[in-house]
This record gives sequence, structure tokens and C-alpha cells, in this order.
Amino acid sequence: MKKIIKKLFVYLGVLIALGIVAVCITHYSLVHKEAAILQNKGTLVNVDGQNINVYQEGAGEDTYVFMAGSGIAAPVYELKGLYNKFSQHHQIAVVERAGYGYSDVAHDERDIDTMLTQTREALLQSGLQPPYVLVPHSISGLEAIYWAQNYPEEVKGIIALDIGLPSQYVKHKMGTVDKWMVKGMNLATKVGLHRLLPSQVYNPQVLNMSFLTAEEKKIYQALSFKQFFNEDMENELLQVYKNSLQSEQLPKPQNTPILLIDAIAEENKNSKYTKQTRQDYADFANQFTYAEVKEVSGTHSIYLYQPDEIYQLAIAFMKSNATKKGR
Repeated sequence: MKKIIKKLFVYLGVLIALGIVAVCITHYSLVHKEAAILQNKGTLVNVDGQNINVYQEGAGEDTYVFMAGSGIAAPVYELKGLYNKFSQHHQIAVVERAGYGYSDVAHDERDIDTMLTQTREALLQSGLQPPYVLVPHSISGLEAIYWAQNYPEEVKGIIALDIGLPSQYVKHKMGTVDKWMVKGMNLATKVGLHRLLPSQVYNPQVLNMSFLTAEEKKIYQALSFKQFFNEDMENELLQVYKNSLQSEQLPKPQNTPILLIDAIAEENKNSKYTKQTRQDYADFANQFTYAEVKEVSGTHSIYLYQPDEIYQLAIAFMKSNATKKGR
């Protein structure tokens, strides 16, 4: 009986191994095939030997710089519904960090000084001069705040889309199990297993939106499969505690206007997490001269669901604080 069970486990292991090999071959075959439609949307600039993609459109006095959250593998496409609102009357730029979109994978530690240097240099090489209005989502809020802490003259304001605060990342330090899960996800994508779970690779709601053409939706999917949870995205998460601690040790950029947009889903409005985030945002805003917190109905990817409201809130906030600072 034991021998039979042992053989079954061996057969099962062989089947699993063969399955993984088949998925891996299929994945890289598709990556090669899909490369034909991945024609860069933006300008690739060389920063420290890495190609960083910067997409820009529109014209106006202010330049709004859109900064994607963790794991959003194709920012130029996923954020389009929001930045199109701004580009009608303003200059916009989408900087795709190393490992995102059409940018190279840097294979570095993703420390915050390196990331910020690459972003700033990429904008300058693209012909876009500061000051900028930063529009970070999620984890990129950390880079935006650190930017204002170190180069306040370059940051005209921050429109923060459901960002994680440095204090939150420090307080909720990633545990050993979480770190191994992050490393496991990276390993799984290397062999192409993410092809089996497309809804975890890209946001399916993007495909239901009208702001992308049919061809752009195919490109969005292909680029997401190519870049999802690569080494840079892995290291970005593993480094978030250290990067946040570095920001927390500096004074708050209290003279930088900041609008904190708190995305609250209807089913979670009374949850413990929502109440804590509301308090964290309020405490953070109280440390600034010009700060507001606005609650917007929707999930974390708020830029997909409330682009008009975000645009109206952002423009009103920037106009209001420009007037206050001019007094």
C-alpha cells in the first residue's frame, strides 16, 4: 500500500512538473508573439543605463505627473481615463517606473533615492521642467511625499489617490510570511503561471471601460502579462518599510499643498480599516499648512470609477491653494 501511495505521489509530481513546463513554454511563446503589438507609447529616455518611459500629452501652465501604484503593469493604458480629463487643459506626464509599462527592468534594490532620481531625470530629459503637480496612487504616494521633503521647490502640489502613508507602511511592517508570498509570486510569474489567473494580472474593469480602443485593450493585456510582478515590483514591496522609515525620519513638507483622496467602498464604509485610514489621513493632513481630505465613493482603483470627480476636486484644490498662497 505504501509503495502504491509513493508511486502516486511521484506520478503526481511528474504531472505537475510537466504542467509547469508546458505553461512556461506557452507563456514565453505568447510573450514573443505579443511583442509585435507592443509599440511604445511615449518617449524612452536613458537614465543610469535604464530606459524609462515618459508619456505626455496636453498643454497648459501646470504639469500633472501621474505615478502608478504597485503592480499596475501598464500605467499609460490603465490611467488613461483619468489623465485624459487633465490633458484637456493641462500638460500631463505618466512616468513608468523601472519594471513598469515600456520601461526596462532595473534589477536593483528599488531604494527610494534611486527611484526618485530616475523619475526626476526622466522628466527633465523629456523636456518637462518643474514645478510639478504630483498625482500618485497607492504605494507611489511614498515617492511623492519624499520628493516634496527633499525638493519642495519642484512640487507645486500633490493630488494623492488613496495612497499608503509612510507611517502606515512603518506601522504595518511586512512579516516573514508576507515576504515569502511576494517572492513566491515573483517566482510564479517567471515560469508563466500568472497566465492562468489573468484577473490577478490586470484589472478586468479596464476592459469594460470606453477610454481604451479595442487595440489598446489588447496591448494593455499583453504588456501586463509581460511585466507583471517582475523583479522590480518584487523589490519595491520588499523595500517599502525601509523606504518609508527614511521618509518618516525627515520633517513633513508642510508647505506643500496636498489633497488626500480617500477611496471608500460602500460595503466597507463602517469597517475598522476605513475608520483607521480616515484617522490616519486626518492626522497626516493636520501637519500641513494647505491640506484637505476628501472621501470618494469607490474601491482602491478609484481613478477608474470617479475620474470626473477626482479632476474637479484636484482643480478646485489647486486653484484654492494658489489663491491662499498668493495673499
